[in-house]
Amino acid sequence: MNKTASSFIAKSTIKAADLNHRRKINFNIGKYNAVVPQGKAQFSDVMAAREMAKNVKHKAIENLDKYLEQFEKIITSRGAKVIWANDSNEALDAIGKICKEKNCKTLVKSKSMVTEEIHLNHYLESIGIESVETDLGEYIQQLDGEAPYHIVTPAMHKSKEDVAKLFAEKLGVPGGLSPEELTLVARKNLREKYVESEIGVTGANFILADIGGIAITENEGNGRLSCSMPKTHIVIVGIEKVLPSINDLALFWPLLSTFGTGQKVTVYNSIISGPKQTNETDGPEDMYVILLDNGRTNLLSNPSSREALYCIRCGACLNACPVYKNIGGHAYETTYSGPIGSVITPHLNGITDYKHLSYASSLCGNCTEVCPVRINLHELLLDNRHEAVKQGSSTLMERLSWKAWKNASLNRNMMNIGNGTLKNKIVNTVFKSWTRNRANLNFSSKTFNQMWKDKKV
Repeated sequence: MNKTASSFIAKSTIKAADLNHRRKINFNIGKYNAVVPQGKAQFSDVMAAREMAKNVKHKAIENLDKYLEQFEKIITSRGAKVIWANDSNEALDAIGKICKEKNCKTLVKSKSMVTEEIHLNHYLESIGIESVETDLGEYIQQLDGEAPYHIVTPAMHKSKEDVAKLFAEKLGVPGGLSPEELTLVARKNLREKYVESEIGVTGANFILADIGGIAITENEGNGRLSCSMPKTHIVIVGIEKVLPSINDLALFWPLLSTFGTGQKVTVYNSIISGPKQTNETDGPEDMYVILLDNGRTNLLSNPSSREALYCIRCGACLNACPVYKNIGGHAYETTYSGPIGSVITPHLNGITDYKHLSYASSLCGNCTEVCPVRINLHELLLDNRHEAVKQGSSTLMERLSWKAWKNASLNRNMMNIGNGTLKNKIVNTVFKSWTRNRANLNFSSKTFNQMWKDKKV
């Protein structure tokens, strides 16, 4: 077993037994579950909407090259600069050059999972630039020195008491402040950073090919401030975020808000199509869009796993997953956790080191059930397992064990041998990895085949 898998097992074992952690997660996911039906009420047929969204994403991914080139052509005609980055190093190098050119000392950043993926904050710190998270949840996590816990709600694992204690320790404010008071403290500190910063960085929820624009959806307004107040705006976005048309937003914005937070629509929805134009008074003087691959073409080249690129990062599959709800987001030790993270991470970062994530699943199918774009997540987890075996990532003992199981399962006489006591002894004593965290199996004294024959006699 490699170090990545061993670390995952160790951390997940600890978290699964942490009842305080489970209480906080269940509380927050319970609030989410209570409001999602209200968001769904806006759709006359939510299943039809989800199917339509899947078809739109299918069209976008199958014609990805065409739509990306269309986006580049239109947005560059309005003065934006598009940078194609094959991996995180190329993206970071490009950002570093821009920061040097603009003599940047302070940078504000709105919530973006792709910047977490390339470890942007760590890089900026290494070159002496202050990077400030402006999303409240991300700000809390940055103060605590932690990565985001969840795709949509980065500090989901923290209670209001935890946040009050953190602010008292890191910011010197009185302890025991209310959520409203804590928010005012963060607002005051962050607004000063908006004024000071030379560069603002955002992600993008969607790339709009037909108008050459990006769409950002949020609830706090920090994204809108990050891309408008600094003189330079940098967008970092994965190449899979394409939508063919601005008209698709009428479907995707409500779906994302409903399945992400339970809202009918989020508070702030922005479409940005370039830097400040000659006839405009507001906006950044320069705009850069970094289109990031970073392993996404690995998914694109795989006929079955390609479907994972439809993901709109709503986080619904995390909230539905019994594994995630027990071990939490940090145990995965990846940027993207939960079912979608378990599907895409082996393709983004290597199956050899991350195949274990595809086994961290009950295969209950609840993730597939709640996905707004109907990605067959539990089936893709099985595909990943199959892919790992094909690539030789399984052990000799594992292959021999499954071969023996297959041969026995296809032979009725062998299946009927040793019912009850013998089977119980073999499974519960030999296969200790199964019973280490589970109750012993108790086989019937007769197989169904034998009981059926007895019934017919």
